[in-house]
Amino acid sequence: MPRFRRGFDVDEAHDWLSRRDRRLGSWMKRLGPVAAPPGWTRSFDPVDALARAILFQQLSGKAASTIVGRVEAAIGSTRLHADTLARIDDPGLRTCGVSGNKALALRDLARREAAGEIPDLRRMSVMPHDAIIDALVPIRGIGRWTVEMMLMFRLGRPDILPIDDLGVRKGAQRVDKAEAMPTPKELAARGEKWGPFRTYASLYLWRIADFTESPKASTNRSQD
Repeated sequence: MPRFRRGFDVDEAHDWLSRRDRRLGSWMKRLGPVAAPPGWTRSFDPVDALARAILFQQLSGKAASTIVGRVEAAIGSTRLHADTLARIDDPGLRTCGVSGNKALALRDLARREAAGEIPDLRRMSVMPHDAIIDALVPIRGIGRWTVEMMLMFRLGRPDILPIDDLGVRKGAQRVDKAEAMPTPKELAARGEKWGPFRTYASLYLWRIADFTESPKASTNRSQD
């Protein structure tokens, strides 16, 4: 059974994409190399990461961090798992600022962990990314995008293209100088050209979507 290592060679990905797609390649040259995400080399606990993803949904980072800190204090642990979450009841979660829907999602995650339905890191290392998505999206409060972010920034899988992400779609629009953002279906088709390094292409598409010309640079070009 093949094992999937965490991360991939970003230099190889850069060279491949630069040759494969001239339009994207010109942007890559303009923006410079994108380093490997630091999460690829950090310790990683899938259940804890999913619990935190649930708590961070639809909140600013500061507000979510405050709530997570309250939950950690209430359960006496920085590890969010079935056993530690069992130390607090739903009214206690609400006192920490956790909404009713998020409390239900945490309970569902804990139930599935206890039932052995959540693959650990060792199991994930031999699972194709589609199998990981299929295993995790049934969890209440966990959608495909959340799992894709885990695959990209934690597990370092090389061929993930989050077609529903607005930033990625906007970046693709700018690359192709299109009048409108591609639909998810159109982006999936467009992204076939970027395989097997669609993750690295996505990292660039986010940067391209956020790229803003400096007034000085624009003025200099207008005088050329």
